[in-house]
Amino acid sequence: MNNKKQRVVIAGGGTAGWMAAAALTRLLHNRVDVTLIESSDIGTVGVGEATIPTLVFFHQLLKIDEKAFMAATNATFKLGINFENWRTTQDSYLHAFGATGEDCWAAGFQHFWTRGRQLGLSGDFGQYCLERVAAEAHKFAHLPKNGLNYAFHIDAGRYAGFLRQLAEQAGLKRIDARIEKVVTCPADGFITQLQLDNGDRIDGDLFIDCTGFRGVLIEETLHTGYTDWSHWLLCDSAVAVQTESHAPPLPYTRCIAHEEGWQWRIPLQNRTGNGLVFCSKYLSDDAATQRLTGNIEGAALNDPKVIKFRPGRRVKQWNRNCVSLGLASGFIEPLESTSIHLIQQGIVRLLRMFPHGEVQQSVVDEFNRQSVDEIEHIRDFIILHYHVTERTDSAFWRHCKQMDVPDSLARRLTIFRESGQIHRKNNELFDDSWQQVMIGQGLLPEAYHPIADMMSEQELQNFLTHIKSNIDRTVAGLPTHSQYLNSLFNRT
Repeated sequence: MNNKKQRVVIAGGGTAGWMAAAALTRLLHNRVDVTLIESSDIGTVGVGEATIPTLVFFHQLLKIDEKAFMAATNATFKLGINFENWRTTQDSYLHAFGATGEDCWAAGFQHFWTRGRQLGLSGDFGQYCLERVAAEAHKFAHLPKNGLNYAFHIDAGRYAGFLRQLAEQAGLKRIDARIEKVVTCPADGFITQLQLDNGDRIDGDLFIDCTGFRGVLIEETLHTGYTDWSHWLLCDSAVAVQTESHAPPLPYTRCIAHEEGWQWRIPLQNRTGNGLVFCSKYLSDDAATQRLTGNIEGAALNDPKVIKFRPGRRVKQWNRNCVSLGLASGFIEPLESTSIHLIQQGIVRLLRMFPHGEVQQSVVDEFNRQSVDEIEHIRDFIILHYHVTERTDSAFWRHCKQMDVPDSLARRLTIFRESGQIHRKNNELFDDSWQQVMIGQGLLPEAYHPIADMMSEQELQNFLTHIKSNIDRTVAGLPTHSQYLNSLFNRT
Protein backbone atom coordinates (compact mmCIF):
# COMPACT_ATOMS: atom_id res chain seq x y z
CA MET A 1 0.00 0.00 0.00
CA ASN A 2 1.28 3.46 -0.94
CA ASN A 3 1.17 5.56 2.25
CA LYS A 4 2.94 8.56 0.78
CA LYS A 5 0.87 11.72 0.98
CA GLN A 6 0.02 13.35 -2.33
CA ARG A 7 1.26 16.92 -2.64
CA VAL A 8 -1.64 18.95 -4.03
CA VAL A 9 -0.98 22.52 -5.12
CA ILE A 10 -3.93 24.82 -5.80
CA ALA A 11 -3.09 27.81 -7.98
CA GLY A 12 -5.51 30.64 -7.25
CA GLY A 13 -8.14 31.27 -4.60
CA GLY A 14 -11.63 32.66 -5.15
CA THR A 15 -14.67 30.43 -4.96
CA ALA A 16 -13.11 27.60 -6.98
CA GLY A 17 -9.81 27.51 -5.13
CA TRP A 18 -11.27 27.61 -1.66
CA MET A 19 -14.02 25.10 -2.41
CA ALA A 20 -11.33 22.69 -3.61
CA ALA A 21 -9.14 23.45 -0.60
CA ALA A 22 -11.94 22.90 1.91
CA ALA A 23 -13.03 19.64 0.29
CA LEU A 24 -9.55 18.14 -0.03
CA THR A 25 -8.41 19.06 3.45
CA ARG A 26 -11.60 17.94 5.19
CA LEU A 27 -12.22 14.75 3.23
CA LEU A 28 -8.69 13.54 2.36
CA HIS A 29 -6.77 15.13 5.22
CA ASN A 30 -4.70 12.00 5.97
CA ARG A 31 -3.85 11.37 2.31
CA VAL A 32 -2.86 14.83 1.02
CA ASP A 33 -0.74 17.85 1.83
CA VAL A 34 -2.48 20.85 0.32
CA THR A 35 -0.90 24.21 -0.49
CA LEU A 36 -2.90 27.09 -1.97
CA ILE A 37 -1.18 29.98 -3.70
CA GLU A 38 -2.99 33.25 -4.26
CA SER A 39 -1.93 36.87 -4.47
CA SER A 40 -3.73 39.57 -2.51
CA ASP A 41 -2.90 41.90 -5.41
CA ILE A 42 -4.97 39.90 -7.90
CA GLY A 43 -8.72 40.32 -7.66
CA THR A 44 -11.36 37.71 -8.41
CA VAL A 45 -14.44 38.00 -10.61
CA GLY A 46 -16.57 37.44 -7.50
CA VAL A 47 -20.04 38.38 -8.79
CA GLY A 48 -21.60 34.93 -8.78
CA GLU A 49 -23.99 34.94 -5.85
CA ALA A 50 -26.76 32.49 -6.76
CA THR A 51 -26.56 28.72 -6.35
CA ILE A 52 -28.62 25.58 -6.96
CA PRO A 53 -29.62 22.79 -4.51
CA THR A 54 -26.55 20.65 -5.10
CA LEU A 55 -24.62 23.06 -2.85
CA VAL A 56 -26.75 21.90 0.11
CA PHE A 57 -25.47 18.35 -0.40
CA PHE A 58 -21.88 19.56 -0.89
CA HIS A 59 -22.08 21.26 2.50
CA GLN A 60 -23.51 18.12 4.05
CA LEU A 61 -20.58 16.14 2.62
CA LEU A 62 -18.14 18.56 4.22
CA LYS A 63 -20.17 18.66 7.47
CA ILE A 64 -20.62 22.42 7.21
CA ASP A 65 -23.08 23.96 9.67
CA GLU A 66 -25.73 25.67 7.55
CA LYS A 67 -26.56 28.43 10.02
CA ALA A 68 -22.89 29.34 10.47
CA PHE A 69 -22.40 29.36 6.69
CA MET A 70 -25.44 31.59 6.14
CA ALA A 71 -24.40 34.02 8.86
CA ALA A 72 -20.89 34.27 7.42
CA THR A 73 -22.07 34.86 3.83
CA ASN A 74 -25.19 37.00 4.44
CA ALA A 75 -27.09 34.25 2.67
CA THR A 76 -30.79 33.98 1.92
CA PHE A 77 -32.75 30.96 0.74
CA LYS A 78 -33.54 30.39 -2.93
CA LEU A 79 -36.39 28.28 -4.30
CA GLY A 80 -35.91 29.02 -7.97
CA ILE A 81 -35.46 31.62 -10.69
CA ASN A 82 -38.16 33.93 -12.02
CA PHE A 83 -37.80 34.50 -15.77
CA GLU A 84 -39.38 37.75 -16.90
CA ASN A 85 -39.85 38.81 -20.54
CA TRP A 86 -38.22 35.68 -21.99
CA ARG A 87 -41.10 34.20 -23.99
CA THR A 88 -42.51 37.63 -24.82
CA THR A 89 -42.11 41.05 -23.24
CA GLN A 90 -45.35 40.43 -21.32
CA ASP A 91 -44.74 36.93 -19.94
CA SER A 92 -43.00 35.50 -16.90
CA TYR A 93 -42.61 32.07 -15.31
CA LEU A 94 -40.75 30.69 -12.33
CA HIS A 95 -38.37 27.77 -12.76
CA ALA A 96 -38.51 26.16 -9.32
CA PHE A 97 -36.18 23.56 -7.84
CA GLY A 98 -38.78 20.95 -6.99
CA ALA A 99 -40.55 18.25 -8.95
CA THR A 100 -43.86 19.14 -10.54
CA GLY A 101 -46.90 16.98 -9.82
CA GLU A 102 -46.70 13.23 -9.34
CA ASP A 103 -45.23 10.75 -11.83
CA CYS A 104 -46.23 7.16 -12.44
CA TRP A 105 -44.02 4.24 -13.46
CA ALA A 106 -44.51 4.81 -17.19
CA ALA A 107 -44.90 8.53 -17.64
CA GLY A 108 -44.12 11.86 -16.02
CA PHE A 109 -46.72 14.24 -14.64
CA GLN A 110 -46.55 16.38 -17.78
CA HIS A 111 -48.50 13.69 -19.67
CA PHE A 112 -51.43 13.84 -17.26
CA TRP A 113 -51.24 17.63 -17.22
CA THR A 114 -51.26 17.73 -21.04
CA ARG A 115 -54.35 15.57 -21.24
CA GLY A 116 -55.97 17.74 -18.58
CA ARG A 117 -55.05 20.87 -20.52
CA GLN A 118 -56.67 19.48 -23.65
CA LEU A 119 -59.81 18.76 -21.63
CA GLY A 120 -59.79 22.16 -19.93
CA LEU A 121 -59.07 20.63 -16.50
CA SER A 122 -55.45 21.67 -15.85
CA GLY A 123 -54.30 24.89 -14.29
CA ASP A 124 -50.96 26.57 -14.91
CA PHE A 125 -48.18 23.97 -14.86
CA GLY A 126 -46.44 25.70 -11.98
CA GLN A 127 -49.45 25.35 -9.68
CA TYR A 128 -48.47 21.70 -9.19
CA CYS A 129 -44.95 22.44 -7.89
CA LEU A 130 -44.59 23.10 -4.16
CA GLU A 131 -41.39 25.13 -4.50
CA ARG A 132 -42.88 27.37 -7.15
CA VAL A 133 -46.05 28.11 -5.20
CA ALA A 134 -44.01 28.78 -2.06
CA ALA A 135 -41.62 31.07 -3.95
CA GLU A 136 -44.44 33.08 -5.52
CA ALA A 137 -46.00 33.47 -2.05
CA HIS A 138 -42.58 34.59 -0.69
CA LYS A 139 -42.63 31.76 1.85
CA PHE A 140 -39.98 29.37 3.13
CA ALA A 141 -39.17 26.87 5.88
CA HIS A 142 -37.17 23.69 6.29
CA LEU A 143 -39.58 20.80 5.93
CA PRO A 144 -39.08 17.19 7.10
CA LYS A 145 -37.36 14.75 4.72
CA ASN A 146 -36.09 17.57 2.47
CA GLY A 147 -39.69 18.35 1.60
CA LEU A 148 -38.77 21.73 0.13
CA ASN A 149 -35.80 21.82 -2.26
CA TYR A 150 -33.73 24.97 -1.90
CA ALA A 151 -30.41 26.65 -2.57
CA PHE A 152 -28.88 29.95 -1.48
CA HIS A 153 -28.07 33.48 -2.50
CA ILE A 154 -24.61 34.20 -1.08
CA ASP A 155 -21.86 36.80 -0.96
CA ALA A 156 -19.21 35.02 -3.05
CA GLY A 157 -16.30 36.90 -1.49
CA ARG A 158 -17.45 36.06 2.03
CA TYR A 159 -18.01 32.44 0.97
CA ALA A 160 -14.38 32.12 -0.11
CA GLY A 161 -13.31 33.57 3.24
CA PHE A 162 -15.56 31.15 5.13
CA LEU A 163 -14.10 28.16 3.28
CA ARG A 164 -10.57 29.46 3.80
CA GLN A 165 -11.07 29.29 7.56
CA LEU A 166 -12.28 25.70 7.33
CA ALA A 167 -9.38 24.66 5.12
CA GLU A 168 -6.72 26.32 7.26
CA GLN A 169 -8.18 24.72 10.38
CA ALA A 170 -7.79 21.36 8.60
CA GLY A 171 -4.11 21.95 7.87
CA LEU A 172 -3.95 23.78 4.54
CA LYS A 173 -0.92 25.99 3.87
CA ARG A 174 -1.64 29.30 2.12
CA ILE A 175 1.03 31.35 0.39
CA ASP A 176 0.37 34.98 -0.62
CA ALA A 177 2.42 35.37 -3.79
CA ARG A 178 2.29 35.54 -7.58
CA ILE A 179 3.25 32.66 -9.84
CA GLU A 180 6.27 33.73 -11.92
CA LYS A 181 7.06 30.46 -13.65
CA VAL A 182 5.50 27.03 -14.12
CA VAL A 183 8.13 24.30 -14.44
CA THR A 184 7.35 21.16 -16.44
CA CYS A 185 9.15 17.85 -16.92
CA PRO A 186 10.85 17.69 -20.35
CA ALA A 187 10.06 13.97 -20.65
CA ASP A 188 6.29 13.96 -20.22
CA GLY A 189 5.18 17.59 -19.89
CA PHE A 190 3.84 17.11 -16.36
CA ILE A 191 4.00 20.13 -14.07
CA THR A 192 6.62 19.68 -11.38
CA GLN A 193 6.98 23.04 -9.67
CA LEU A 194 5.61 26.57 -9.32
CA GLN A 195 8.17 29.35 -8.84
CA LEU A 196 6.80 32.35 -6.96
CA ASP A 197 7.71 36.03 -6.86
CA ASN A 198 8.70 35.72 -3.19
CA GLY A 199 11.42 33.22 -4.09
CA ASP A 200 9.54 30.10 -2.99
CA ARG A 201 9.58 26.98 -5.18
CA ILE A 202 6.55 24.78 -4.62
CA ASP A 203 6.81 21.16 -5.77
CA GLY A 204 3.68 19.08 -6.29
CA ASP A 205 2.25 15.81 -7.55
CA LEU A 206 -1.17 17.16 -8.56
CA PHE A 207 -1.91 20.77 -9.51
CA ILE A 208 -5.34 22.39 -9.51
CA ASP A 209 -5.72 25.46 -11.72
CA CYS A 210 -8.12 28.04 -10.27
CA THR A 211 -6.49 31.06 -11.94
CA GLY A 212 -9.62 32.25 -13.70
CA PHE A 213 -10.07 32.94 -17.39
CA ARG A 214 -6.28 33.02 -17.99
CA GLY A 215 -5.76 29.39 -17.05
CA VAL A 216 -2.12 29.95 -16.11
CA LEU A 217 -1.42 26.23 -15.73
CA ILE A 218 -4.02 24.49 -17.91
CA GLU A 219 -3.73 26.85 -20.89
CA GLU A 220 -0.72 29.18 -20.72
CA THR A 221 1.55 26.30 -19.71
CA LEU A 222 -0.05 23.10 -21.04
CA HIS A 223 -1.75 24.68 -24.10
CA THR A 224 -4.83 22.50 -23.65
CA GLY A 225 -7.09 24.38 -26.07
CA TYR A 226 -10.58 25.85 -25.82
CA THR A 227 -13.89 24.93 -27.45
CA ASP A 228 -15.76 28.15 -28.24
CA TRP A 229 -19.58 28.19 -27.96
CA SER A 230 -20.16 31.87 -28.70
CA HIS A 231 -22.04 30.99 -31.91
CA TRP A 232 -24.77 29.51 -29.69
CA LEU A 233 -24.37 31.65 -26.58
CA LEU A 234 -24.14 35.21 -27.87
CA CYS A 235 -23.70 37.00 -24.56
CA ASP A 236 -20.02 37.68 -23.91
CA SER A 237 -20.09 40.51 -21.36
CA ALA A 238 -21.58 41.50 -18.04
CA VAL A 239 -21.65 44.57 -15.84
CA ALA A 240 -22.31 44.18 -12.11
CA VAL A 241 -23.10 46.50 -9.21
CA GLN A 242 -24.26 46.06 -5.61
CA THR A 243 -27.09 48.10 -4.11
CA GLU A 244 -28.68 48.70 -0.75
CA SER A 245 -31.62 46.47 0.09
CA HIS A 246 -34.93 48.26 -0.42
CA ALA A 247 -37.37 45.49 0.52
CA PRO A 248 -37.46 42.11 2.29
CA PRO A 249 -35.42 39.53 0.31
CA LEU A 250 -37.35 37.33 -2.10
CA PRO A 251 -36.74 33.56 -2.00
CA TYR A 252 -35.84 33.49 -5.70
CA THR A 253 -33.51 35.09 -8.23
CA ARG A 254 -34.95 37.46 -10.82
CA CYS A 255 -33.75 37.15 -14.44
CA ILE A 256 -35.22 39.94 -16.53
CA ALA A 257 -34.68 39.73 -20.29
CA HIS A 258 -33.90 42.91 -22.25
CA GLU A 259 -33.25 43.65 -25.90
CA GLU A 260 -29.66 42.35 -25.94
CA GLY A 261 -29.51 39.93 -23.03
CA TRP A 262 -30.84 39.90 -19.46
CA GLN A 263 -30.51 41.40 -15.99
CA TRP A 264 -30.19 39.65 -12.63
CA ARG A 265 -31.33 40.67 -9.16
CA ILE A 266 -30.08 38.57 -6.25
CA PRO A 267 -31.27 39.43 -2.73
CA LEU A 268 -28.88 38.91 0.19
CA GLN A 269 -29.58 39.67 3.84
CA ASN A 270 -27.76 42.99 3.71
CA ARG A 271 -27.79 44.07 0.05
CA THR A 272 -28.82 43.17 -3.49
CA GLY A 273 -26.56 41.92 -6.27
CA ASN A 274 -27.38 43.32 -9.72
CA GLY A 275 -25.94 42.62 -13.11
CA LEU A 276 -26.60 42.96 -16.81
CA VAL A 277 -25.48 40.14 -19.13
CA PHE A 278 -25.27 41.25 -22.76
CA CYS A 279 -23.89 40.67 -26.23
CA SER A 280 -21.21 43.22 -27.11
CA LYS A 281 -22.12 42.93 -30.80
CA TYR A 282 -25.42 44.63 -30.07
CA LEU A 283 -24.69 46.74 -26.95
CA SER A 284 -21.61 48.70 -25.89
CA ASP A 285 -20.10 48.56 -22.40
CA ASP A 286 -21.11 52.17 -21.71
CA ALA A 287 -24.69 51.63 -22.89
CA ALA A 288 -24.95 48.45 -20.81
CA THR A 289 -23.67 50.26 -17.72
CA GLN A 290 -26.15 53.08 -18.22
CA ARG A 291 -28.99 50.62 -18.72
CA LEU A 292 -28.12 48.72 -15.54
CA THR A 293 -27.64 51.78 -13.33
CA GLY A 294 -30.90 53.19 -14.66
CA ASN A 295 -32.78 50.01 -13.69
CA ILE A 296 -31.69 49.25 -10.13
CA GLU A 297 -33.54 49.67 -6.85
CA GLY A 298 -31.66 51.15 -3.91
CA ALA A 299 -28.49 53.21 -3.76
CA ALA A 300 -25.38 51.77 -5.41
CA LEU A 301 -22.70 50.53 -2.99
CA ASN A 302 -19.84 50.31 -5.50
CA ASP A 303 -18.88 51.35 -9.00
CA PRO A 304 -20.18 49.14 -11.83
CA LYS A 305 -17.69 46.49 -12.94
CA VAL A 306 -17.54 45.23 -16.55
CA ILE A 307 -16.54 41.59 -17.09
CA LYS A 308 -15.66 40.01 -20.43
CA PHE A 309 -15.93 36.28 -21.09
CA ARG A 310 -15.96 33.74 -23.90
CA PRO A 311 -18.59 31.00 -23.55
CA GLY A 312 -17.12 27.54 -23.93
CA ARG A 313 -15.03 24.90 -22.24
CA ARG A 314 -11.44 23.79 -22.00
CA VAL A 315 -10.80 20.88 -24.41
CA LYS A 316 -9.65 18.84 -21.39
CA GLN A 317 -10.57 19.77 -17.84
CA TRP A 318 -7.81 17.42 -16.64
CA ASN A 319 -4.56 17.50 -18.65
CA ARG A 320 -1.51 15.52 -17.49
CA ASN A 321 -1.33 16.23 -13.74
CA CYS A 322 -3.36 19.46 -13.83
CA VAL A 323 -7.09 19.72 -13.11
CA SER A 324 -8.82 23.00 -13.92
CA LEU A 325 -11.78 24.29 -11.93
CA GLY A 326 -14.06 27.29 -12.22
CA LEU A 327 -13.34 29.86 -14.89
CA ALA A 328 -10.05 28.14 -15.74
CA SER A 329 -12.05 25.14 -17.00
CA GLY A 330 -14.55 27.15 -19.06
CA PHE A 331 -17.58 29.34 -18.60
CA ILE A 332 -21.27 29.22 -19.28
CA GLU A 333 -23.08 32.43 -18.42
CA PRO A 334 -24.82 32.58 -15.01
CA LEU A 335 -28.40 32.29 -16.29
CA GLU A 336 -29.21 29.12 -14.32
CA SER A 337 -26.64 29.65 -11.54
CA THR A 338 -24.55 26.64 -12.60
CA SER A 339 -21.02 28.05 -12.16
CA ILE A 340 -20.58 27.01 -8.52
CA HIS A 341 -22.28 23.69 -9.32
CA LEU A 342 -19.69 22.94 -12.01
CA ILE A 343 -16.88 23.74 -9.58
CA GLN A 344 -18.46 21.44 -7.02
CA GLN A 345 -18.95 18.62 -9.52
CA GLY A 346 -15.36 18.91 -10.69
CA ILE A 347 -14.20 18.61 -7.08
CA VAL A 348 -16.44 15.63 -6.29
CA ARG A 349 -15.41 13.91 -9.52
CA LEU A 350 -11.76 14.47 -8.64
CA LEU A 351 -12.29 13.06 -5.14
CA ARG A 352 -13.87 9.94 -6.62
CA MET A 353 -11.05 9.49 -9.13
CA PHE A 354 -8.22 10.76 -6.96
CA PRO A 355 -4.89 9.25 -8.06
CA HIS A 356 -3.36 6.62 -5.83
CA GLY A 357 0.21 7.38 -6.68
CA GLU A 358 0.87 8.12 -10.34
CA VAL A 359 -1.77 9.74 -12.55
CA GLN A 360 -3.40 7.07 -14.75
CA GLN A 361 -4.37 8.21 -18.25
CA SER A 362 -7.43 5.94 -18.31
CA VAL A 363 -8.79 7.73 -15.23
CA VAL A 364 -8.01 11.14 -16.73
CA ASP A 365 -9.88 10.19 -19.92
CA GLU A 366 -12.94 9.07 -17.96
CA PHE A 367 -12.87 12.25 -15.87
CA ASN A 368 -12.82 14.35 -19.04
CA ARG A 369 -15.57 12.31 -20.70
CA GLN A 370 -17.90 12.84 -17.74
CA SER A 371 -16.97 16.53 -17.55
CA VAL A 372 -17.80 17.09 -21.22
CA ASP A 373 -21.13 15.27 -20.94
CA GLU A 374 -22.11 17.41 -17.96
CA ILE A 375 -21.15 20.82 -19.27
CA GLU A 376 -22.64 20.14 -22.73
CA HIS A 377 -25.92 19.18 -21.07
CA ILE A 378 -25.91 22.48 -19.15
CA ARG A 379 -24.94 24.32 -22.35
CA ASP A 380 -28.00 22.93 -24.12
CA PHE A 381 -30.23 23.89 -21.21
CA ILE A 382 -28.99 27.49 -21.33
CA ILE A 383 -29.38 27.74 -25.12
CA LEU A 384 -32.97 26.53 -24.70
CA HIS A 385 -33.91 29.76 -22.87
CA TYR A 386 -32.76 31.92 -25.77
CA HIS A 387 -33.84 29.78 -28.70
CA VAL A 388 -37.39 28.85 -27.68
CA THR A 389 -38.93 32.31 -27.64
CA GLU A 390 -41.55 34.36 -29.42
CA ARG A 391 -39.50 37.56 -29.18
CA THR A 392 -38.57 39.25 -32.46
CA ASP A 393 -38.30 42.81 -31.12
CA SER A 394 -34.52 43.10 -31.56
CA ALA A 395 -31.74 41.75 -33.75
CA PHE A 396 -30.39 39.81 -30.77
CA TRP A 397 -33.62 37.89 -30.18
CA ARG A 398 -34.23 37.33 -33.89
CA HIS A 399 -30.77 35.75 -34.15
CA CYS A 400 -31.40 33.52 -31.10
CA LYS A 401 -34.76 32.38 -32.43
CA GLN A 402 -33.48 31.57 -35.93
CA MET A 403 -30.04 30.11 -35.16
CA ASP A 404 -29.13 26.47 -35.54
CA VAL A 405 -28.72 24.69 -32.20
CA PRO A 406 -26.71 21.61 -31.17
CA ASP A 407 -28.21 18.37 -32.45
CA SER A 408 -28.54 17.14 -28.87
CA LEU A 409 -30.81 20.07 -28.03
CA ALA A 410 -32.76 19.88 -31.28
CA ARG A 411 -33.60 16.23 -30.54
CA ARG A 412 -34.84 17.07 -27.04
CA LEU A 413 -37.07 19.85 -28.31
CA THR A 414 -38.57 17.70 -31.06
CA ILE A 415 -39.23 14.73 -28.77
CA PHE A 416 -40.92 16.91 -26.15
CA ARG A 417 -43.05 18.80 -28.67
CA GLU A 418 -44.20 15.65 -30.48
CA SER A 419 -44.67 13.30 -27.51
CA GLY A 420 -44.24 15.15 -24.21
CA GLN A 421 -41.37 12.81 -23.34
CA ILE A 422 -38.10 13.76 -21.65
CA HIS A 423 -35.36 11.15 -21.70
CA ARG A 424 -32.87 11.72 -18.92
CA LYS A 425 -29.32 10.69 -19.76
CA ASN A 426 -26.99 9.25 -17.12
CA ASN A 427 -26.72 11.62 -14.15
CA GLU A 428 -27.85 14.79 -15.85
CA LEU A 429 -28.35 17.74 -13.54
CA PHE A 430 -31.67 18.91 -14.93
CA ASP A 431 -34.76 16.74 -15.20
CA ASP A 432 -38.03 18.37 -14.17
CA SER A 433 -36.35 21.68 -14.99
CA TRP A 434 -36.46 20.95 -18.72
CA GLN A 435 -40.23 20.72 -18.82
CA GLN A 436 -40.66 23.75 -16.54
CA VAL A 437 -38.56 25.90 -18.85
CA MET A 438 -39.89 24.50 -22.14
CA ILE A 439 -43.50 25.00 -21.04
CA GLY A 440 -42.64 28.40 -19.55
CA GLN A 441 -41.08 29.44 -22.88
CA GLY A 442 -44.21 28.34 -24.73
CA LEU A 443 -43.18 24.91 -26.06
CA LEU A 444 -46.15 22.67 -25.25
CA PRO A 445 -46.47 18.93 -25.93
CA GLU A 446 -48.76 18.02 -28.83
CA ALA A 447 -49.40 14.52 -27.47
CA TYR A 448 -49.15 12.54 -24.25
CA HIS A 449 -48.46 8.99 -23.07
CA PRO A 450 -51.50 6.68 -23.51
CA ILE A 451 -51.36 5.68 -19.85
CA ALA A 452 -52.91 9.07 -19.03
CA ASP A 453 -56.11 7.87 -20.78
CA MET A 454 -56.50 5.13 -18.19
CA MET A 455 -58.00 7.74 -15.87
CA SER A 456 -61.55 8.88 -16.42
CA GLU A 457 -62.06 12.63 -16.74
CA GLN A 458 -63.38 12.75 -13.18
CA GLU A 459 -60.42 10.74 -11.87
CA LEU A 460 -58.02 13.04 -13.69
CA GLN A 461 -59.72 16.11 -12.27
CA ASN A 462 -59.60 14.64 -8.78
CA PHE A 463 -55.92 13.77 -9.26
CA LEU A 464 -55.01 17.31 -10.31
CA THR A 465 -57.13 18.90 -7.59
CA HIS A 466 -55.62 16.67 -4.91
CA ILE A 467 -52.05 17.68 -5.85
CA LYS A 468 -52.88 21.38 -5.93
CA SER A 469 -54.83 21.26 -2.65
CA ASN A 470 -51.96 19.56 -0.82
CA ILE A 471 -49.53 22.17 -2.09
CA ASP A 472 -51.77 25.09 -1.20
CA ARG A 473 -52.33 23.70 2.29
CA THR A 474 -48.59 23.24 2.87
CA VAL A 475 -47.73 26.73 1.64
CA ALA A 476 -50.47 28.30 3.76
CA GLY A 477 -48.75 26.92 6.85
CA LEU A 478 -45.29 28.31 6.01
CA PRO A 479 -43.87 31.56 7.39
CA THR A 480 -42.66 34.22 5.01
CA HIS A 481 -39.07 34.02 3.88
CA SER A 482 -38.19 37.11 5.91
CA GLN A 483 -39.91 35.78 9.03
CA TYR A 484 -38.00 32.52 8.75
CA LEU A 485 -34.66 34.28 8.32
CA ASN A 486 -35.39 36.48 11.34
CA SER A 487 -36.28 33.47 13.47
CA LEU A 488 -33.19 31.60 12.29
CA PHE A 489 -30.90 34.42 13.40
CA ASN A 490 -32.99 35.44 16.44
CA ARG A 491 -33.86 38.83 14.98
CA THR A 492 -37.03 40.77 15.72
